[in-house]
Amino acid sequence: MARVALVTGGTRGIGEAISVELRDAGCRVAANYGGNDERAQAFSERTGIPVYRFDVGDFAAVEDGVARIEADLGPIDILVNNAGITRDGTLHRMDHGSWEDVIRTNLSSCFNCSRAVIEGMRGRKFGRIVNIGSINGQGGQYGQVNYAAAKSGIHGFTKALAQEGAGQGITVNAIAPGYVDTDMVRAVPERVLERIVERIPVGRLGTAHDIARGVLFLTSDEADFITGSTLSINGGQHMY
Repeated sequence: MARVALVTGGTRGIGEAISVELRDAGCRVAANYGGNDERAQAFSERTGIPVYRFDVGDFAAVEDGVARIEADLGPIDILVNNAGITRDGTLHRMDHGSWEDVIRTNLSSCFNCSRAVIEGMRGRKFGRIVNIGSINGQGGQYGQVNYAAAKSGIHGFTKALAQEGAGQGITVNAIAPGYVDTDMVRAVPERVLERIVERIPVGRLGTAHDIARGVLFLTSDEADFITGSTLSINGGQHMY
């Protein structure tokens, strides 16, 4: 029977690529989104993947959203915590709302969504959770104290939850993408983008499919001995 996968932020950018990759591998995929109904519906019509709108930063909304998905598709076997936003600015100029918004959407969402599916995974003795971190959670980035803190927190969250799930057939891993050719990165000024690419040893930006292939592997049966790990997919820009 096909496994059910939930991808948060799953209708655009890296999330879209992950949703499609899992669909093509035979999963029944639910793609979560936060607000752009028109774009989400276009994605669903193009891919055949059902979409579910709920705020991943809201614990009650996640519980309701997961219940709707499981009623439609069945118990969730695979969770990809991909949803994320930026509210960049140096600390001395950052308002409290910009901090709270990023921590809530990028980090608290990992708790909310994992908490909503973990009991079912424990009961079935199977689960795959992949959390999307960032190269900037590993090495920091000027003007991103909120984003870097959230993404760094994801890496710690991954290691702790992996220890809890290991004896229950649940693996928990993270992927730390480098700079990927998405709308978010393309919004960077051209000269800044050129300098970023200059620092990537392979000489190019990543693609969303580079990240999606990593997710596909970590959620496969063949990856059942890998847990608590962070897979860095960054073209060699940051190595440790």
